[in-house]
Amino acid sequence: MSPSPTRTVDTPGRSRGLPPQQRAHRNSIFVEDGKLLSQQEYPGRQFVIRVQAPKCAAAAVPGSFAHLTCDPQLPMRRPLSLMRVDAQAGWIEILYKIVGPGLAALSQQPVGATLSVLGPIGHGFITHRERPRTLLVGGGVGIPPMVFLAESLRARRAEASWQPLVLMGSEIEFPFRARPSQILVPGMPNEAIACMPLLDDWGIASRLASFGDFPGCFHGYVTDLAATWLASLDAPALSEVEMFACGPTPMLQATARVARRFGVPCQVSLEEFMACAVGGCAGCAVPVVQPDGSLAMKRVCVDGPVFDANAVFPPAAA
Repeated sequence: MSPSPTRTVDTPGRSRGLPPQQRAHRNSIFVEDGKLLSQQEYPGRQFVIRVQAPKCAAAAVPGSFAHLTCDPQLPMRRPLSLMRVDAQAGWIEILYKIVGPGLAALSQQPVGATLSVLGPIGHGFITHRERPRTLLVGGGVGIPPMVFLAESLRARRAEASWQPLVLMGSEIEFPFRARPSQILVPGMPNEAIACMPLLDDWGIASRLASFGDFPGCFHGYVTDLAATWLASLDAPALSEVEMFACGPTPMLQATARVARRFGVPCQVSLEEFMACAVGGCAGCAVPVVQPDGSLAMKRVCVDGPVFDANAVFPPAAA
């Protein structure tokens, strides 16, 4: 089946007459029929799929996501973070874990199946050249945006001396075959030697944390591993650090606390239930602290999913 013509989507509330900053997603979210190129299963009911979706791939940024149909018989889409994209080849890659009937149906789709792709959606991470020591923290299905961001920094090394370090946490087996890292990371506990092979091959340092007693992993929370590494840095080094995180809410709250403890800026990508994913239903709205100290309800789908950690997890709440 050949792909249908690509359509753009105007998100509700971003109609004519609104100021430009409130029309940020106008003509930037695409609907296209994507072809399932591959589907690989990993322990823990985890899957990595690759989908031909050239419009989404061309416009995606680290931290954005796609809204996918899982089966022709299921009308509701599922929001899934992008783990890798190749704009030239026109594919997107997604890691998901079966947590309900929708993703269970997606896991049964054969290679060659057509999946409707709505995306890319959302504001992504913003990096700053003056803080090249990027500390990326991913937990569970929050790992994919960290891989996307790491690959983006790798591609941009000519413009700045990025030094990404990716820390991943999981209580089930990781969705890849871990191996001892070939990259030395000063300040890491001696037992923390396992890495994600893909990142290691890219020359990007990574380490794994879990309570699952997996070989080479730090025994504990990934945020504790992050704090251990940060504690090894002196003041000049800390002034070059910026944190980025995605994962379950408790992990993100802990990440915000760690960032405040060491005085480093932090951006977090929130995970919320979404129905429309384009801002119309407001079912994913969360309270966000504004610059003047007031609270405003923001939609995670189109106003996020990336926010400043202190805005969504202020000191009193985190």
